[in-house]
Order: sequence, then C-alpha cells, then structure tokens
Amino acid sequence: MKANTQGENAQSISSSGLDTLLGLLHHFSPTGREQEAVAWMVERLRRLGFQNASIDGAGNAVGVMGEGPRQVVLLGHIDTVPGEIEVHWEGEALHGRGAVDAKGPLAALIDAVAQLGAIPGWQWIVIGAVDEEGDSRGARYLLDRFRPECVIVGEPSRWDRVTLGYKGSSWTSVTVRRPLAHSARPQPTACEAALAYWDRVRTRAAELNEMKTRVFDQVSPSLRGMSSGDDGFEAWARLEIGTRLPPGLAPEAWRAELERADPSAEVEASGFASPAYLGEKNSALTRAFVRSIRERGGQPTFVLKSGTADLNLVGPAWGCPAVAYGPGDSSLDHTPNEHILIAEYGKAVAVLRGTLEELTRLPEPGHL
Repeated sequence: MKANTQGENAQSISSSGLDTLLGLLHHFSPTGREQEAVAWMVERLRRLGFQNASIDGAGNAVGVMGEGPRQVVLLGHIDTVPGEIEVHWEGEALHGRGAVDAKGPLAALIDAVAQLGAIPGWQWIVIGAVDEEGDSRGARYLLDRFRPECVIVGEPSRWDRVTLGYKGSSWTSVTVRRPLAHSARPQPTACEAALAYWDRVRTRAAELNEMKTRVFDQVSPSLRGMSSGDDGFEAWARLEIGTRLPPGLAPEAWRAELERADPSAEVEASGFASPAYLGEKNSALTRAFVRSIRERGGQPTFVLKSGTADLNLVGPAWGCPAVAYGPGDSSLDHTPNEHILIAEYGKAVAVLRGTLEELTRLPEPGHL
C-alpha cells in the first residue's frame, strides 16, 4: 500500500530539502529524451543561487557556483534507462526511475553545493550529463573543456562508502560465415562454428583470470545476443558479446583476443568502449570523504564496481583525484523496484557538503 508521507519524510531532512530530488524524478528522462529534465535542472540551479546555469553543446545541464581559480567538478548523469516508474512514497522510501541511478546522487550533488554556497577562491561546477546509459556523449564532450583539481562523479555507493574504480567495457559484434551445405554433410554449420567460437572466448577468459580472485581483476565476457541467416549460398551467425574489462586490459587488447579466437571471423566494435579506472586510495579527496563520513557517524569503506561509469572517462582525461559517490543501493539500478531511502539521501548531502568544506581548507593548489 502506498503511503502519502511526503511531509513527514521531508521533515526528516529539512536541512537539505526534497525539491531537487522530486523535481528530477518527476521529469522522466530515458537516454535520448533528456531535454525537459535538463531544462528543469537549469532553472532549479538558477533558483538555488548558482551564478551561471546553462545547457552546453552536448545538451548537458551545467551550473557554476563561485568564481575562484580552484575548480571542482561534480558530475552526475541526468538520463536513465527506459521504463518509467510512478514517483511515490512507501514509508521512508521514495520510488521513481533514477532514484538510485543516478538522479538521487545528482540531486545530492546539487543540494550539497547549494547549501555550501560560494567559497572565495573556489569554483563548484555541477553537471547533469546526458547519454551516460548510452555512449557517454555528454561526458566525452566535457573532456577538453575543464581541468579540475578533483572530480566527484555522482553514482550510488551508499552514504558511507566511496567508489574508487569501475571495470572497463567492450561491446563487440562477431560474425562467422560458412558455405551452405546439405544438412546430411558432416561439416559444422555457421551456428555451430559460432558456438565453438564462444567456447574458445570463454576458455581464453578463464586463462586470463587464472589466480585472480577479485571480480574487479577478471575479464568477464557475456553473450548478449545471437542471430543467423543465409543468402542461399553462404550462411552466417552473429554473436553480440559484452565484456567487462579489468585494469591492465585495454579494449583494443581484448578485441585482439577476439580476433585470435577465429582469424576468419568478422570482429566489429558496437558501441563505445572504455578502459577500466582505478583511482588513488590516499588523496586529499578520499581523506576529505573519510573525515566527513566519520564526523557523521559512519564507518567509511572503499568499493570497486564491476560496471562502468563516466568516471572511466573523466578520471584518466583530467588526471586528478577522482571518485564516485552518492546515496542509494546500486543493486536496485535498472530494476522495477528502484527507490532511495530519504534518511540516506540526507546523510549523503551532509557528507558531500562536509567533503567540499574539507577541500577548501587546503592552503594552495597541488595538495590534492
């Protein structure tokens, strides 16, 4: 039974409010249809006192608080997977598509900066990027436009955990062709050859994973789709392979492995590939998070994720301390039951504000 307890829930986090979170959730924005949510976010940033708020050339919502030379980017994504979920309360849980992945974290970034306000010498740049669930077109547009001292990517980690890294990804279409032959003849069909190819890929992955106990360090291929056909002379079978890549295995190197599995196969990239990212565990940014979480009664921990995020792109490109952080249980990503606990949201906003305050105590650039 759905409970209309918005007023009671709002009182529990009166210091941070719910307008930002609710507004983003009420503007359903699956990848490719983010425009209305982006426009709403820009207006929200203006109302919250951001000195500059606009839509950039990729369609991202960008807000700037402060005018100092020291720059921190807080990068969330405003797009979601398809499948609209009615925004509603169930006790202390707020349901809606994006509540966890990743409008909850994005709203927390916005609210934390709005609470802190402008700090002399510092510039907070909050971005709601488009297309993160696609090919990260929004994040890629940003790479040569900012040079921050550090970056916080808004992704769910729970309020007392900080994400240091994500595995990389590679999406590949592999086509195997064979001459048509009578079904009574013994030679393998294209479909059988494709299945044998997949077995070789799995065997090679197992070899690469030998002695590697952490999932984060393993290459993880998965068969995402199959199709087949013929033109009357030649039969073909196509495999759609998605692979999560560990640090040290670049997408290009994994594609070479796929090509070696059958030199006659046609191996083509499908979608945008990205290498794994593993950030520094001991930086001024991580220390600021640890201190802020402890000050609010938490026991901070670091996590590594088997998925992929915009952190994979901006971390290496900007070459600065970079982590992902945000409220929410990532096991609820993309599920029909996606929801966020409001108490956790409030704690995450407080942690983010405390983290930024810690950063401003650093005496000069170069200490991050």
